[in-house]
Amino acid sequence: MKIVIIGGVAGGATAAARLRRLMEDAEIVILERSGYVSYANCGLPYYIGGEIKEKRELALNTPESFRRRFRIDVRVRHEVTEIDPARRLLTVRRLEDGGQYQESYDKLVLSPGARPVLPPISGTDLERVFTLRTVEDTFAMDSFIREKSPRSAIVIGGGFIGLEMTENLMRRGIAVTLLQRSGQVFPPFDEDMAALLHRALREKGVDLRLHTEIAGLCSAENGVIAQQKDGTELEADMVLLSVGVEPDSSLAKKAGLRLGRRDSIRTDSHMRTSDANIYAVGDAVEVTHFVTGQPALIALAGPANKQGRIAADNIAGIPSEFHGSQGSSILKLFDWTAAATGINEKEAKRQGLVYDKAILCPSSHASYYPGAKPLTMKVLFEKPSGRILGAQILGSEGVDKRIDVLAAAIRGRMTAEDLTELDLAYAPPYSSAKDPVNMAGYVIENLLSGLVRQVHWSEVEEWTVGEQTDGEQAETLRAASLADDAAGRLPFLLDVQTAGEYDRGHVKGAVNIPLDELRGRLNEIPQDRPVYVYCWSGLRSYLACRILSQHGYDCCNIAGGYGFYQKTRG
Repeated sequence: MKIVIIGGVAGGATAAARLRRLMEDAEIVILERSGYVSYANCGLPYYIGGEIKEKRELALNTPESFRRRFRIDVRVRHEVTEIDPARRLLTVRRLEDGGQYQESYDKLVLSPGARPVLPPISGTDLERVFTLRTVEDTFAMDSFIREKSPRSAIVIGGGFIGLEMTENLMRRGIAVTLLQRSGQVFPPFDEDMAALLHRALREKGVDLRLHTEIAGLCSAENGVIAQQKDGTELEADMVLLSVGVEPDSSLAKKAGLRLGRRDSIRTDSHMRTSDANIYAVGDAVEVTHFVTGQPALIALAGPANKQGRIAADNIAGIPSEFHGSQGSSILKLFDWTAAATGINEKEAKRQGLVYDKAILCPSSHASYYPGAKPLTMKVLFEKPSGRILGAQILGSEGVDKRIDVLAAAIRGRMTAEDLTELDLAYAPPYSSAKDPVNMAGYVIENLLSGLVRQVHWSEVEEWTVGEQTDGEQAETLRAASLADDAAGRLPFLLDVQTAGEYDRGHVKGAVNIPLDELRGRLNEIPQDRPVYVYCWSGLRSYLACRILSQHGYDCCNIAGGYGFYQKTRG
């Protein structure tokens, strides 16, 4: 059998190696448009930043090593221009000399990946304007930085590449202005969690500009001018376009293969396309989202490698299926790590799911052991089942461990109760006896059982304005609540921080009764009004709610506490 693979990165390279392990006698050919195969495209920004120092470290294999170890014919700088499914023929162009030839196949694997989206503006082809997809792109940018010594850069787009390149350009001493068309960076996060990233970026000196759309790019003397739609202009020595990626499916489309969302290649669970002899894997393929069961585009290396293996198994006669992706991802951003898995609130609302969210702020390990760092965790769960739907975590330590546990929990369709029962490794330098993942389960369990009720800061903001005086806020409260609360049951905002914490920061209009004084001062809290309680992190306010509810108060804990409010509104 002759198997040809178009694309030699991630899914394509994995499929080739797996095929050889299963089919020693097969003829296997990889056709790769760039000059490199099996390279670490996720590592490209770190070469720019100098973390990865040697060019050879970017390539996991070379055409020569593939031939020596796997007896696979790897042809770089070979671009497939046409697929003829009826005749099982490919038209191939040698990019070195422009010559063309035809290549036959018995089975074909498409692994073309995703290409950077170029915004519909002028100037994207300027000499000082870059995109980052291939090793060649990386070397071109690195050479420019070495030769031209740019002092400023504009990064357009705040996704994975935009954020990673922002950090790594700054590691090279280049001041970065990061432009984002929407109101947040890092799409896997919801707006509240992304606000924490905005704060981190600005603290590191990034000139972050949200709600900024570019109308065009033009040359300046030794630089590039970015013309904004509002008429203002920004100038920098270089520009990186990172506004997203789209499936590189032009070959599949020309060949008449069935397409899915945004012209992605549609396959069955065996990674087989609408043509029985053609398989497709990687970033160009439409997948099923594991949580929602709906079609999705998830351009990540992990799923691409799994799909390559599954396609190879099926070609070799081993039944194997891909059961969907849940988008588990992680990002290093200066001193912070941001990670997500499953769905966020935006997607939950689009799908019409009945859900709620737990927000907690535990420590990365036992707080009494030196060096514990704060984590901010947001966990979405289905109501009333308690099934875990998604998670977002930000912190400087211990993020990867928790997101991986939660990703496994989602894959296992676990509930909050299951999280509480997970037997996770504990020693003071690494965790707490009740790991943050266990704690997320406990919080959700308390909510589902009715042991505590919660409100979110977005709900509180409907009737409170933090910058008003206490008297002004009372008037706002009355006006905002009149229609819904004719009986005058206005919420009573209770701050149970210590007096010192309260003095350092609190919501205007809140009454401060420290938790440890609460039982002796219950007479200061009206029983004919709802009581909304907060502390710094949400733990002491939960304890306060347990006290108050058992004394007959209508009490709600404000999720995430004042710390979350301050960081997401700052």
